[in-house]
Amino acid sequence: MDFDDADAVDGDGVTAALRTDPATLSNREAESVVGVLVGDAVFAEPFCEWMPTWYELGLWPAARLLERRLRGVAREVAATAGLTVALPRFPRPRDALVAGRSPLAGVTGLRERFALAAAVTHLEWFAHAAAADGVAVPRDFLARARRETLDHYAGSRGPLSPRVRRFQRLLFTDGDWVRAVDDAYGLDSWVFGRWARWLDAERDRLAVATDD
Repeated sequence: MDFDDADAVDGDGVTAALRTDPATLSNREAESVVGVLVGDAVFAEPFCEWMPTWYELGLWPAARLLERRLRGVAREVAATAGLTVALPRFPRPRDALVAGRSPLAGVTGLRERFALAAAVTHLEWFAHAAAADGVAVPRDFLARARRETLDHYAGSRGPLSPRVRRFQRLLFTDGDWVRAVDDAYGLDSWVFGRWARWLDAERDRLAVATDD
């Protein structure tokens, strides 16, 4: 996306340090790690509020396990670096209106609701993680992306502008992350498997969309 300071943190170097000796992380690197981990840790709860209750119940056990483990690692890294852990708050349906109504009012079907939930919460996760990484994402772009995302997935179904569509397509590559988490923690989760497939499908749809 050509955001400024996108290479401020060496991801490969940070990964290597986490595997060998987290105490060797610089303060800048530790801030990045803690920010991303707590963002991942608290992601599931707001995401589930965009989904039907039965879906939340199916996802909840695995999500709670993941949250505890991620927050535990974040606390360890933060304590070593002398950092304070601040948990982000991601949006719920009650935080937004589309044409004066709940964003869920015009969404039918589980897959449509999932796409809306993912598009909204992934955007806010990225904004949080980018700030932790020191990546400069223009505020006006984020504001436009929020407006277009809600309109596209929950409103008039208007087209995404080319830059916002590319941004969302990149966010929907999280299918790879979901599969990696499922494998790493031995979850073998049906919910995570379906989640990954739907993320991949939406990423592919955005890649070939021509309605700009």
